[in-house]
Amino acid sequence: MNHFRLPGCLIIEEGACERLNEILADCVPGIEEKRVVIVTEEALIPIMKPYLEEMQRDLPASELYLIEENSFDEAMELAKQMCMRDVEVVIGVGGGKVLDVAKYAGFVAKIPYICVPTTLSNDSLASPVAVLGTEGDARKTLKCAIPAGIVVDVNVIMGAPVSHLQSGIGDTISKFTALYDWKLDAAYRKDRVDDFSYLLSDMAFSSLCYNEEKSLKSKEFIKILTQALVLGGLAMEIAGNSRPSSGSEHLFCHSLEENYKEIQISHGMAVALGSLVSCRLQGRDDSLLRSVLEAYGMDMDPMNWGITKEIFTDAWMRAADTRKDRHTILNEVTLTQELLSEIYESL
Repeated sequence: MNHFRLPGCLIIEEGACERLNEILADCVPGIEEKRVVIVTEEALIPIMKPYLEEMQRDLPASELYLIEENSFDEAMELAKQMCMRDVEVVIGVGGGKVLDVAKYAGFVAKIPYICVPTTLSNDSLASPVAVLGTEGDARKTLKCAIPAGIVVDVNVIMGAPVSHLQSGIGDTISKFTALYDWKLDAAYRKDRVDDFSYLLSDMAFSSLCYNEEKSLKSKEFIKILTQALVLGGLAMEIAGNSRPSSGSEHLFCHSLEENYKEIQISHGMAVALGSLVSCRLQGRDDSLLRSVLEAYGMDMDPMNWGITKEIFTDAWMRAADTRKDRHTILNEVTLTQELLSEIYESL
């Protein structure tokens, strides 16, 4: 049985950053007397300045650490600095780049990590993994610890770019095909899926797809998306792997990232596109996915993202090789140029 942890605190509310120090004190008792590193990036200083200054005022032993890239080397350097200075808590304030570096560094340094996101582009804010750059443009998904606390200020997220929120939607709807692939994998290995993890991931998908709020910039929608992304992260933590949130649609995304680095499409948009295709390969109706994507104004025409028919076809042909240990629908259907060309044209 997989042993898992849950965040000690989970706050999703308007104005949460205005009482951040109060929340942090509940999350980590005695934090005001501990050595703390607040990790963020230069671009966020003007936006988060009042909150950062207040944190530093109330946490006298804290210091600011600015990262430049979400690389493994950056995370290890931060972990090294924290170990050398006997840092006891790390707080990540920012988007996925900042949060993944802070999360992995905290894991290596074996100290509590508090997540304060400024955008909602994927479910990594609550997941037990960090995606970090390695050599060149390559990225690797690394196992680590789930955050000790998550603080989401709805008012802050309201200022995030629409494209980031759409990416978060894409990462959420991909659970529709990921869960199907997880069942295929379990049957193939004569194993079983974790029922509770499956339920959480399915709830994440359903809470987003069946809600009536379709305005990306409404506070109600921000809360719904946050909850969905947190549920997705917790599902992975309980399962002990990423199967509740990642299937053949993610393999397509990885294939694009590894083989066609010139394609400028976000992770969430790529897996959303991948989900439409995976759904068809699984022999299922994709009308629900399409209706959600259309409702939130998400462009699923691959040509508009610079993905030609040749790139699309080749990326799918090579997708299974990105994670050879992962059994999905790609191991059970025969992919042909004709089939993929037909799907491409329909998109």
